[in-house]
Amino acid sequence: MKYISTRGHNHLYSFEEAVLRGLAMDGGLLVPQSLPDFSNQLDYWTDLSYQQLAFEIMFPFVENCLSGVELKHIIEQSYAVFDTPEITPLTAFDGGYILELYHGPTFAFKDIALQFLGNLFDHFLGKSTQPELNIVGATSGDTGSAAIYAVKGKENVRIFMLHPKGKISPVQALQMTTVLEPNVYNIAIEGDFDDCQSLVKALFNDEPFRKNTYLGAVNSINWARILAQVVYYFYAGLQHLKSLPDKPLFFSVPTGNFGDAFAGYLAKKMGLPIQQLIVATNENAIVARVIQDGRYSPTKAVATLSPAMDIQVSSNFERLLFYVLNQDGEAVLFLMNQLQRKGCFELNRNCLENIQKDFCAYQISNEETLEQIQQLKQQGIEIDPHTAVGVVAAIKAKLGKTLCLATAHPAKFKEAFVSATGVAPEPIAVLEVLKSKESRCATAPVDVETLKQYMELKINETNSRKGLL
Repeated sequence: MKYISTRGHNHLYSFEEAVLRGLAMDGGLLVPQSLPDFSNQLDYWTDLSYQQLAFEIMFPFVENCLSGVELKHIIEQSYAVFDTPEITPLTAFDGGYILELYHGPTFAFKDIALQFLGNLFDHFLGKSTQPELNIVGATSGDTGSAAIYAVKGKENVRIFMLHPKGKISPVQALQMTTVLEPNVYNIAIEGDFDDCQSLVKALFNDEPFRKNTYLGAVNSINWARILAQVVYYFYAGLQHLKSLPDKPLFFSVPTGNFGDAFAGYLAKKMGLPIQQLIVATNENAIVARVIQDGRYSPTKAVATLSPAMDIQVSSNFERLLFYVLNQDGEAVLFLMNQLQRKGCFELNRNCLENIQKDFCAYQISNEETLEQIQQLKQQGIEIDPHTAVGVVAAIKAKLGKTLCLATAHPAKFKEAFVSATGVAPEPIAVLEVLKSKESRCATAPVDVETLKQYMELKINETNSRKGLL
């Protein structure tokens, strides 16, 4: 399996290169040259464990870079830190099922992909001539802590994590800034998440800087994250089909950067019989708008109760465009150039209809979010505000029993939960003690040159201590 750019550059990348590079040389996102068809395997996969299923789905994508033994070890290592053997269990409610994706070490769905990615980094660096990896990422909340937890203390790996200053939940900030390992650098950017994401892309698009500093990506621009997320669609979908074989399969996906929703789209293309993917957004409804009317026009992000979705530039939508445009990289590049020059682009009717065959989309308000948290609390189910956005969208879609992705533990968003219900969610002991821990975080403006200088300074400092300079 080789990987290609969404923007048409003809260079072929191995899986290892896709993991270590993050972005393609032309600034595009990496996608596999072809997709396997698993439709004839579904009956055989029904009773597999999560780890066994992950191996079956991932192996065609990593051949020639990982042996079967190596991949199995990485998978087992990645999911050994989860607190339930199912990894992603289902809980029934009146409208369908809550797919609990928050049983990893940082209590958010990002652990599922980032534990896997962190162990891939470790494996490839251990056998590569590359001396180090300097990971840079942007987070609207959960990616940061999950990525930091996945690589903290690892030899020859540093992580520089950008978050929008004052615009993530207090618990999310503490989960990152109280990690004091010397290879972890938290940077609060004086802007919003889109500013953070733009800085990361600017670093990767500076090819000399990327090469000289051995940059690596942990955001969902990294293909390995998408691959890991595909697995839980199959795992949950197969459980649904086993228990309700005559009922259609629907997923509701709260999304901002579109990585999770795109993983569901790939699962469908690879043979999982998903009838519809419901895209659920908050008031920052860039993805909902483009799915509804074909116009991709970012505005300024506004603060909501679901801050991980306070995004206006949805990176992974580019990957979807690549497929609905029949893998025409030049057509994707044309749209991305329009976005760069004009600040927007419009999809033609055929492209929009292709998207609407697989997706419907809804914008959910803060008021609807709080009301849904309260309603499920009355059923004995606690959810966070992002999950609530997905549940409301599923109810509005009126498609039938729907699998709603639960992206974080409600204790990470205590303030919103209390506002909705008047009581605190079930506490998590390790989160409660964060307030008393020492924290460390730098602050920086939205300026790529300042960020480069900071990173180079820290890289040189640690290499000097190691005797490498």
